[in-house]
Amino acid sequence: MSPPDTNLWFASMHEPIHEGGCLCGAVRLKAAAEPLLSRLCWCRLCQSLAAGNATVNVVFPSGSVTIEGEVSWYESIAESGNAMRRGFCPACGTPLFSKSDARPHLLIVRAGALDDPELLPPQGTIWTDEAPGWAHIDPELPQFPRQPPPV
Repeated sequence: MSPPDTNLWFASMHEPIHEGGCLCGAVRLKAAAEPLLSRLCWCRLCQSLAAGNATVNVVFPSGSVTIEGEVSWYESIAESGNAMRRGFCPACGTPLFSKSDARPHLLIVRAGALDDPELLPPQGTIWTDEAPGWAHIDPELPQFPRQPPPV
């Protein structure tokens, strides 16, 4: 009889690790929790981040995410009135994160920055009133014309 695989036992006793990072590899992230939700956002700020499209945002408990490498933060006031910080890699410019002063317990990670972008498909679409006329908004997903109630 062979001994148990201690690596499998250790992994099964801890929260899952989801990883990601920027295009150039200078910034890496690890999330030691499952994501809470995922949404598409059509606010004008997110359209700027996504070159005219919606951003795809996966939300994690902020305390579960560790970040390695330097992140530059851009601070602004969102249309919701919340102070927001958006994090990106200063070397390659990859948009990585958003965080809100109104919800410090949450960290938004751009789905494209995850090593597994299919980790959690979008569960809803927010700020649909800001979407351009040509935008494809999935009719199967819940839609919010502006900012939905807090999580």
